[in-house]
Amino acid sequence: MAGENSPQPDGNGPLLNQRAAMIFLLGVLVGIGAGCLTLLATSPWPVAVTTGAAATAGAVLFFDRIIE
Repeated sequence: MAGENSPQPDGNGPLLNQRAAMIFLLGVLVGIGAGCLTLLATSPWPVAVTTGAAATAGAVLFFDRIIE
């Protein structure tokens, strides 16, 4: 059969590689910073959460482009 000789993953590998982990970490840090700054500007918390989420998404896209 064709599938008998294919290697089976052992399940011990990393969930994310180092590049992806760094991109997500930086994105989350940017989002937390944007959310905190929005809260400090006396905005309501739903606005701060939305701002943080948008900043996270933008930062992940940005860092994905610049980190090789």
